[in-house]
Amino acid sequence: MQAASLAPGAGWQWVRDGLALFRRQPMAMFTWALTIGFMVLIASILAPIGPLLFVVAMPAITVMTLEACRAIEQGKTVLPLRLFAVLKAPGLARKLLAMGGVYVAAVLLAGLVAFLPFAEGLREAVQGLSSDDMGPVLAAMRAPIVLFAIFYVIIAGLFWHAPALVAWYRLDLRKALFFSGIACWRNKGAFLMYGATWLLVVLALELGGGLLEAIGLSGTISGLIQMPFNFLAAAVLYCSFYPTYTSVFGPPPAAAFAASP
Repeated sequence: MQAASLAPGAGWQWVRDGLALFRRQPMAMFTWALTIGFMVLIASILAPIGPLLFVVAMPAITVMTLEACRAIEQGKTVLPLRLFAVLKAPGLARKLLAMGGVYVAAVLLAGLVAFLPFAEGLREAVQGLSSDDMGPVLAAMRAPIVLFAIFYVIIAGLFWHAPALVAWYRLDLRKALFFSGIACWRNKGAFLMYGATWLLVVLALELGGGLLEAIGLSGTISGLIQMPFNFLAAAVLYCSFYPTYTSVFGPPPAAAFAASP
């Protein structure tokens, strides 16, 4: 497979393309964002196993999201709950859940590798913790957090395109991770721009919430007002995943592994 190498400005274009997809069927994608939010809520209630299971399911959720976007692009009506039928394709759910399990294992391993060498220093900082001075703890955590962040960026790159490559091109996990990593490395500038754009969106949403509280609204009321905007941004974010794939690998094949909704 050949992954295109795009200019950094493509990251901004991915966001614009995602917004364009969302505007074609806003209620469908807003409902899908609510569905994912509901799954996150259920997972949090079932902590600690719930969040773990949700992360394992993320590749499957990603494929369903991409299939919704492909249907919108093709002019088909998206029914969010029917997206789960995508996973009925032979062997697809098993492969995607296995990918999710590998992802969880990779992140946990990265955490161990990042924090274990600094365990003694962290233990000493925590033992000497003072409510008036968190400086030593923060200083002790700085190096392992930076190291873990580097590992996590690498892991994220390996897994970013992998669900689509498994679902649409029937690649095995190792090849999907390889091609995803190569594609992300070739387009690292575009992904930096993409991430920076969404960071600005998040900061704008946080600023909006802060302004609501600044004018005297309670945290509960301001949260309720802000919630629809959060889900709106999430829906556009999910739509923007699709162009990050198609602009790099081209349109998905007509006979994809995952059936169109």
